[in-house]
Amino acid sequence: MTITSRERKNPAFWVGQVVKFAILIFHLVITLFPFYWMINTALKSTQAEIYAYPVVYWPKFPTFQNFIDIATKGHFLTYFLNSFFYSAVATVIGTFIAILAAYVLSRMRFRGRSAILFFFILTQMLPGFVGLAPKYQMYSSMGLINTRVGIILIYIGNVLPYSIITLRAFFDGVPESIEEAALIDGCSRLDSVFRIAVPLMIPGIASVLIFDFVNTWNELFSAILFLDTDNMKTITVGLNALIQKSDIAWGQMMAGTIIAILPTILLFALLRKYMVAGLTSGAVKG
Repeated sequence: MTITSRERKNPAFWVGQVVKFAILIFHLVITLFPFYWMINTALKSTQAEIYAYPVVYWPKFPTFQNFIDIATKGHFLTYFLNSFFYSAVATVIGTFIAILAAYVLSRMRFRGRSAILFFFILTQMLPGFVGLAPKYQMYSSMGLINTRVGIILIYIGNVLPYSIITLRAFFDGVPESIEEAALIDGCSRLDSVFRIAVPLMIPGIASVLIFDFVNTWNELFSAILFLDTDNMKTITVGLNALIQKSDIAWGQMMAGTIIAILPTILLFALLRKYMVAGLTSGAVKG
């Protein structure tokens, strides 16, 4: 933004600039403080130092022992790899299915189309744990309790409605004339989807991928209910297990949480350009 000479001489302009930056700095502090507190707690060596009063805002002798303990004791690495596997597979399969379903809802005209869209929107208004009891009964009868296939199917079902609704909006923004030209040139319907429409929707697909991965990575209730053994559990279940009746291992929990958020931070860093473009364009397309 270019500042004119008239604005430089106007005291009200500078007051507005100071207020604006003060608000931004305040918001930044509020946003970053939880991350600072996680690091501060993870680097403390004892529970006494964590619960100390007056509050210790930085440990006198920082240590990485909590990180070492959480990584080497128990099954934390197994939980981490399980979460990554479940989230990656559910995200890829869920996004692929959502692309096909969103294309049908965007391009095809058939009876019940509006009802299907309404149903998908309705599912986003209900708490996720509402359907856990009937899901458990169904999965138990099918022998899918404590299985990788079972938890992945649940995660795919969790992310599909949002993914379909979002991608349908992006398909609506792709001119049908482009696909019609491809069909005239000999492309099949499926080729026109993945060779013509999908490349034009990369920002939208990236935003859906990020949402799906983060949503499945952070999921807790289904993982607790459907996974019983340590070799199947996820990282959220492992962190939740640190909460005991008599005490909470805050040092190890904060260390584990820092490790747990690294994949999502890396994913945002890799796809941030497409994420911003996808959210911006998705906000103005019907």
